[in-house]
Amino acid sequence: MNNPILFTHKALIERSKLGDRKMQYKLYSLYVDAMYNVSIRIVKVKEDAEDVVQDSFIDAFKHLSTFKYQSTFGSWLKRIVVNKSINYLKVKRIPLVAIDEQDYWISEPESIKEPQLDINKIKAAIKTLPQGYQTIINLYLIEGYDHNEIGDILEISVSTSKSQYHRAKKKLVELIN
Repeated sequence: MNNPILFTHKALIERSKLGDRKMQYKLYSLYVDAMYNVSIRIVKVKEDAEDVVQDSFIDAFKHLSTFKYQSTFGSWLKRIVVNKSINYLKVKRIPLVAIDEQDYWISEPESIKEPQLDINKIKAAIKTLPQGYQTIINLYLIEGYDHNEIGDILEISVSTSKSQYHRAKKKLVELIN
């Protein structure tokens, strides 16, 4: 038997595909807070994140017919929000990665142990990182993208993503300690 919650969610999406504004508003209500949290971690400015999220929903509803359930609706929408957030930074000419960095990867010794820390201290330290480092940290640690996906999103190589993440993590540890 089908899960009634899943069926209801699919029905909500299908009715939204048909242009039902009430159902689109219900989808919006279900996802707006989560998508705002995704965007604010990338663009950093409340009003800009709100604009990015609104634009993302407009695009999502405009292209809802392309959603084929190959992923969850939330994942599909999150990808739109991440891409729009990254594009916002590009338009504002905010560097996504450190410009002067070499394109190489330094492996981390296995013996290094991660310290156990207060989440608020970590969040505060992340906010002090340069924008490019914040972007990589947020996409990798918070949003859960792998380096291949980050490379595609930011239009950088996988090795650049890895090296930027390594440097960002190292800087973050320095800031926390």
